[in-house]
This record gives sequence, structure tokens and C-alpha cells, in this order.
Amino acid sequence: MFELKNKVALVTGGRRGMGRTHALALAAQGAKIIVTDIDAHECLPVIEEIKSKGGEAVCFKMDVSSQIEVNLVFDEAVKQFGRLDILVNNAGIYFSKPALEITEGDWDKMIDIDLKGVFLCAQRAAKEMAKNKWGRIINIASVASGGAGVGIAGGAHYTAAKGGIIGLTETLAVEWASLGINVNAIAPGAIDTPMVQAAQMPKAAMDAMLQRIPLKRIGRPEEVSAMVIFLASEEASYVTGATFYVDGGWLAQ
Repeated sequence: MFELKNKVALVTGGRRGMGRTHALALAAQGAKIIVTDIDAHECLPVIEEIKSKGGEAVCFKMDVSSQIEVNLVFDEAVKQFGRLDILVNNAGIYFSKPALEITEGDWDKMIDIDLKGVFLCAQRAAKEMAKNKWGRIINIASVASGGAGVGIAGGAHYTAAKGGIIGLTETLAVEWASLGINVNAIAPGAIDTPMVQAAQMPKAAMDAMLQRIPLKRIGRPEEVSAMVIFLASEEASYVTGATFYVDGGWLAQ
């Protein structure tokens, strides 16, 4: 089960955190990996780790908010591997700012990377996947994405983008089902990543959050990657337009 041999997967934001573990997990199942990030040099350790385990991988510098860069990288990826089967839209940023202080520039930067970038990559990927009538697009959202009772003080721009991802996922799933492309979202809860660490949440706030999580701990990136593998596989052939919460039971409280 979950074998991805000869599949070609592209992971955005793959230099560290969940992106890195998604790339490694897909490679472990036999997929050929394309890692992209705003800093290509920092992707090299991921590529070397995959190769050291017998996998095949390349990396490219790509700003997901730039359609020109997205097209250039996807063109080169397809040129090298001949096809594209799986896209993990993982690239994203987060910076905290009270809603009354968010500038237009702050808003545009967050939306451009966290939402527009997801659309640009999904659109370009779908054009390639449609050629083979098979594709898997996996968008990384968040428990803080609306309708689930989790807001983040200081994250109005971030939660707007993540909520947009879920709406986008559902619509693309409907439009692209006839093309053989399944589109799903994963909404992680509190996961131990560099982005979370950089947010420098006060200990009291972290403790309060953990009290809301039935499993009483922060999640590991690999636990999200396990869901990526399922959604990327043939075993998820009848799953599309869905959002999967990997949150330790947070939303069940």
C-alpha cells in the first residue's frame, strides 16, 4: 500500500519543517522528488538526504507568488522528469501582528505567498497532470482557517489565507475531478516546526494551548507527512475536496 514508485512529486517550501518531512516521506515511498523554496541553497541538505537513501531528487529556487518563476520551475521539472503526478502546496509564511496594525503591504505579502501561491502552483500542476489523467494536489491549510472555532490573535491575515485554501481546495476538486485530479487539504494543528518556534509563543500561552489538545502534546511534522502519503497514493482514489485535520484532537474539545 501507498507505493509511489515512478511518481513525480513537487513539494513547495521544502527546505525545512513539514516541507522537508513531506519530501523525505514521499521519496521513501519511491517517488522522484522536486523540492522548491525561496532559498535553493538551503534545499540541498534535503536533496542529499534523499539521494543518500537511494532516491532521486532535485531542487529549484521558486517564489510561489511569482507566476513567472512558477512556470519556469514547472517547465524545468517536467523537462527533467517527463511528467508531474503529485503537488504538495506547503510553502507559507507567518508573522504575528494585531489586526488594527496590519498594513496593506503586510496583508498582500501574506495572501500572495500563503494563498495566491497555492493557486498558481495548483493551476500549473493541473495542466501537467491532466495530460496523464492522474494527479494528486495536497494543500496545507491550518486548524485556524475558519468554521472550526480556532482563531489566532495577531493572525487575521494568516487565517484569511488558510481559510481561502480550504475554499479553493473544494472548488478545484469539483472542477478537476473530470481530469483525474484529486485535490485535498490538510489542516495541521500545533506542529513542532521552525515556523512555530520562530513565533516565540510565551510559555503560558503554549501551556494553555496544550491543555486544549486531548493528546497533551505538540505534533511532529512526520505525523502530518503520513497524511500526505495517503492522499498522494492510489489508496486515496475516492477522496477529493476534503480537509483532514491532524491536530491531536484539538477540534474535538
